[in-house]
Amino acid sequence: MNQENIPEKKFSTGVISATIWKNKGIGRNGNPVDFRTVSLQRRYKDSNDEWKSTNSLRTNDLPKASLVLDKAYEYLVLREEGHDSENIEIEKVE
Repeated sequence: MNQENIPEKKFSTGVISATIWKNKGIGRNGNPVDFRTVSLQRRYKDSNDEWKSTNSLRTNDLPKASLVLDKAYEYLVLREEGHDSENIEIEKVE
């Protein structure tokens, strides 16, 4: 079985975002399993005015990172409790 990595949901505020990825893999028992991971990134423009991404944060980015990570955690907990949403969405956090 091929491993797949699909973005399931994205939370963002300003240039900071947390993306929840739906992954497929093989469990220890050899059966297919689904699992989720979260990535955090900051977008910025380089000297050529092109958008780039990094996982390094500045001090002022930390409150926004905390906010989007809290939202990602809330989404994952609610999903585990049966409030599942299969739609891929981007949610802006103010």
